[in-house]
Amino acid sequence: RKRDYEGFLCSLLLPVESRTSAFALRAFNMYPFQIKDSITQKTTGLMRMQFWREAVEDIYCDNPPHQPVAAELWRAVKRHNLTKMWFMKIIDEREKNLDDRAYRNIQELETYSENTQSALLYLTLEMLGVRDIHADHAASHIGKAQGIVTCLRATPYHSTRQKVFLPMDICMLHGVSQEDFIRGKQEKNVRDVIYDIASQAHIHLEDARSFSKKVPVKAYPAFFCTVALDDYLCNMRKVDFNIFHPSLQKKSTLLPLHLYIRSWKKTY
Repeated sequence: RKRDYEGFLCSLLLPVESRTSAFALRAFNMYPFQIKDSITQKTTGLMRMQFWREAVEDIYCDNPPHQPVAAELWRAVKRHNLTKMWFMKIIDEREKNLDDRAYRNIQELETYSENTQSALLYLTLEMLGVRDIHADHAASHIGKAQGIVTCLRATPYHSTRQKVFLPMDICMLHGVSQEDFIRGKQEKNVRDVIYDIASQAHIHLEDARSFSKKVPVKAYPAFFCTVALDDYLCNMRKVDFNIFHPSLQKKSTLLPLHLYIRSWKKTY
């Protein structure tokens, strides 16, 4: 609830029989995700990643470690017959991302997002008992949109730590340096970089919705994370793609209501 508020709210809208497993999955996802920001040496991060890699191996051998999240994850795996490959992809991709460097291009960011955010959605679909090619296609696009938006949202925080991870090809296209973001510049070319990246997230959301008539309704609760993505992209447009605008750093008080409306309408 504290570390992944939006994910927590989305999990509340899942069927009762999937909810506990979804909480375990979200908690598992936060551990590798937070490692990068909580270490000063890469070796420490690699050791922690190895712990989770071994934990997943042990879970699938019916011998989970004595750790609360791992124990709950084992129950989820047994209950829903979850695919081990997706857990390993999340860990492997987070491990690659321990290097403090910007994404070379938008495709590299999308690959990272596919192997983390999309993998999380594939597992959520399995928890819902959905194994459908159209749902998988939608999950792939939504996961990529989620990863792109997460990268954008984290930019002000990373800038204060003298780090920038935005795709270098788009920055170079507009003549923007990492130093421009670190200094919090708001010139048009800086906003153009954000516009281009945000547009890619929007395109993925539109692509995901193009499958909506073919995706089983049973899968929709897995995709309610699109509500928060829509909110953020809409708010970004309102401030003319100024990534440093204070309003973008505030928690959306209307998010629970928007989520409820989306679930009531049965759309994503």
